[in-house]
Amino acid sequence: MNAEILCVGTELLHGDIVNTNAQYISKKLAEIAIDVHYQSVVGDNPDRIKKCLGVAFFRTDIVICTGGLGPTQDDITKEALAEYFNVDMVYDEKSYQHLNKMYHRFRKDFPENNMRQAYFPKGSIILDNPNGTANACIMKGETEGKAKIGILLPGPPKEMSPMVDKEVIPYLKQFSNQVVFGEKLVVVNIGESAAEEMALDLIKKQTNPTIATYASAGKVIFRITAKAESKEKCIDIIEPVKDELIRRFGRENAYITKTGNVEDRTAELLLKKNITIATAESLTGGMVASRLVNHPGISSVFKEGFVTYSNEAKINTLHVNKDTIKEYGAVSPETAKEMAYGASQAAGTEIGVSTTGIAGPDGGTPEKPVGLFYICVYYKDKYHIRKVNATGSREIIRERASTTAIDMVRSCIED
Repeated sequence: MNAEILCVGTELLHGDIVNTNAQYISKKLAEIAIDVHYQSVVGDNPDRIKKCLGVAFFRTDIVICTGGLGPTQDDITKEALAEYFNVDMVYDEKSYQHLNKMYHRFRKDFPENNMRQAYFPKGSIILDNPNGTANACIMKGETEGKAKIGILLPGPPKEMSPMVDKEVIPYLKQFSNQVVFGEKLVVVNIGESAAEEMALDLIKKQTNPTIATYASAGKVIFRITAKAESKEKCIDIIEPVKDELIRRFGRENAYITKTGNVEDRTAELLLKKNITIATAESLTGGMVASRLVNHPGISSVFKEGFVTYSNEAKINTLHVNKDTIKEYGAVSPETAKEMAYGASQAAGTEIGVSTTGIAGPDGGTPEKPVGLFYICVYYKDKYHIRKVNATGSREIIRERASTTAIDMVRSCIED
């Protein structure tokens, strides 16, 4: 079966909030091999909601709608669903009791117009909402001999997500006898075009598993996804393709992570080998440290992060020689080396990693253009230095530098 996700809310159209609901539901449906063919967003307009709901049912088997379950006159998704399936709206005593209970918990008076939240399309399965007033529902019907399922969920993610996990996915599993499982292969040191070219024959003949690529600053991610009757079977299908891609890119450049984030692989190695680390950042201004500390448990090996943006900070905090900066400049391999060593010594760690460069949009020269940066990893009395001339916005350059720095730490540990 296939599905469409229809999210209701003018605030979504105006960009006031990010539509995380569609992303969350899509991921959950993918896990049970229900394909999402469309995602739509519509404002709080009754006529347009009805039209979008009709279009969605016309082109898909399952329509999951979030939002529009409130007490106001423009909250009409339940009415639109009832109209589509040609059934009446009926009162549900349990939902009324739920409303009373929730308002008592909130210590608020029960508004009369909230009675609308106790009415549902006749024949629907009502889903309890433990985190809000609006109960949800599942409605199964038929259109022109084809089975259709409408699922209405509340809009707030903190209410919607638990209901998807506990109610919707278990219900929909009966319509799918397969699972979908994927692995993310991170490729570094190879550009997106070159990486795709190296794997183009595999991409062109893909069936099961499928291979999808997307690039981020400093890395390319290959998502290898299989569909089978069990997760174990999916892994068996993925394995030879994964191994072939790693062979082509080289183990020093390609590795599997659950999230697709280089920091997870690096953090896991630091923790596994109990190697301590400190960061010294100029160009990246704390991004390297921030990404590392996102990993649970990293506090046992990550000791200190220094943001030494000015020359004075480099000299006073990391003890970079002022003559080094005077002769070579702050953006130089010499300064990067002293920053990495200085961080290691100041924090008493085995590894010191530094970043220095020119993020732009101003400040570049013919000799040192915008996008130039140096990374240094000091480890086991050795300096590992990389020079990169990156392109893109200030944000992209800084992100690429942080990715390069974190991956260089991984490479040094593995080597």
